[in-house]
Amino acid sequence: MRPPTYTLGLVLCSSVLASCAGSPAGDSPVSLDQTVEAAEALPPRAGTQTAPRDPSRTWIVLLGTGTPGAEPDRFGPATAVVSGGTAYLIDAGPGVVRRAMAGALVSGLPALQPQNLRVVFFTHLHSDHTIGYPDLILSPWVLGRAVRLQAYGPPGLDAMTTALLEAYREDIRVRVEGPEQLRRDLVTVETHEIEPGLIYEDAVMRVEAFAVPHGTWDHAFGFKLTTADRTIVISGDTGPFDGLAEIAAGADVLIHEAYSAEGLRRREPETQLYHGTFHTSAVKVGEIAAQAGVGMVILHHQLHLVGGTAEQMVEQVRISFDGEVVYGRDLDVF
Repeated sequence: MRPPTYTLGLVLCSSVLASCAGSPAGDSPVSLDQTVEAAEALPPRAGTQTAPRDPSRTWIVLLGTGTPGAEPDRFGPATAVVSGGTAYLIDAGPGVVRRAMAGALVSGLPALQPQNLRVVFFTHLHSDHTIGYPDLILSPWVLGRAVRLQAYGPPGLDAMTTALLEAYREDIRVRVEGPEQLRRDLVTVETHEIEPGLIYEDAVMRVEAFAVPHGTWDHAFGFKLTTADRTIVISGDTGPFDGLAEIAAGADVLIHEAYSAEGLRRREPETQLYHGTFHTSAVKVGEIAAQAGVGMVILHHQLHLVGGTAEQMVEQVRISFDGEVVYGRDLDVF
């Protein structure tokens, strides 16, 4: 039986919180290295990676698979694609930085350590996908990030970023002008408001954005990430979208949000209308995956609504798709 995935996260959070609280008066604050050492000294979680993974490969780490529901074992939506020593984050739900630290320990990928988080792509600006954004701006800065955060996302990202930095103005002032002497320029964010098409490219990663229908949002995106060894398509939050099959054609992995079709049928008409417009059923995900001929489907951001199990949701995908289907859980590594 798989152990509860929240155990490591809760223990790590306790360790980090104790570190942030500092030591008794007169002692020096606890450093990030000490925090990491303390976390690494904890009993290992089942499946914990004790040796570094092959750095020549591209890895997917599900940092958070949750929804707005406050489930203790599912943090807010956030996915990391790690390649060439860099973690490329997609979305930043609640708890993203601590979840990344947990992911670094579970996966053996140092790119996920907080001070190394430097690139994020937002599918859209719903609160459950962005509540971790100030955490991503500030915590790695406090813990030693050496470059500015780069953030890519829909129109409105610039205004959100400006407002967040203003909201934490006094915190920033104290950390810059006080004993910490942090660099003010490293807390600023390089924002890029995007349109469909190629939005990012470096020596190892190419990221293309595509528009998706997500209810009444004017701008919502999915992303296609291409490296030397993998093509990964992330749906973002989307209603039924037949065009995704062409975008994802031949991809190695399709990471798609989903709700339980059976669960939706048991809800009131207003709920059926909302979720049927803003989200995609697991049955439809299977149809898209089959049309696209992808190698693997990973479900995340799963909505069960009323009843329904992980196994049933996977079986709904398999009605049309005969490839590998995984019900994603926090800190899974692929």
